[in-house]
Amino acid sequence: MTAHAHVHGGGGAPPVAGKMTPAWKLLATLFIAGAMAGLLVVAVYRATLPTIQKYAAAKVDGAVREVLRAPAKWDTLYLVKESLVAKRPDGSEPGEFEKAFVGKDEFGKRMGIAVVGDGPGFQETMQLMIGFDPATGALIGIKVLDEKETPGLGDKIENDPSFMAQFASRIAPVVGVKGRAGTPPSQVQTITGATISSRAVIKVVNTTVARWQGLMQRYDKGATP
Repeated sequence: MTAHAHVHGGGGAPPVAGKMTPAWKLLATLFIAGAMAGLLVVAVYRATLPTIQKYAAAKVDGAVREVLRAPAKWDTLYLVKESLVAKRPDGSEPGEFEKAFVGKDEFGKRMGIAVVGDGPGFQETMQLMIGFDPATGALIGIKVLDEKETPGLGDKIENDPSFMAQFASRIAPVVGVKGRAGTPPSQVQTITGATISSRAVIKVVNTTVARWQGLMQRYDKGATP
């Protein structure tokens, strides 16, 4: 009788481990991928920057026209070392400085100035364009440039036209009241359910007017725009 041999187990030669990729190759691959991603981001930024700048400039122009009630023209003053100047330093860019837009009528008479003010709101920082007469502190108009207040409540500071409209002809510093604003020329009515956001707007208006009123008065002593 012939004997049969039974072999148990896997048998055969052991598997050969795959060849490891050197660490330097992995690092080089990551570096190249990161560099390409960075170049792509820069390229997209450069391609879209002119459009972004054009949109931002148009937004500012529209806000200036609105808060100064359609001036015939305006001059730009630059805030350089806490002093206003008509000409910015050589080699500088306009975006480096805060600005005051001096509105004038068709006869060249100053109507008022428009400046940007910002401060904390209920959610995040809010930004306003504020038009006023630096000689008297009388407000001409205000417009919300940016806000992230609670939808349906705090965002009424932007979406409720009656709230913004009441600032015209008021004298800063403005005082917010919960009921109907009375005869004092400094009172405005806050928004029911959005008192914090309303008072945040009032604070931005008051601090901005106080600051730029002083700057313009010092500028006027040296030169009239």
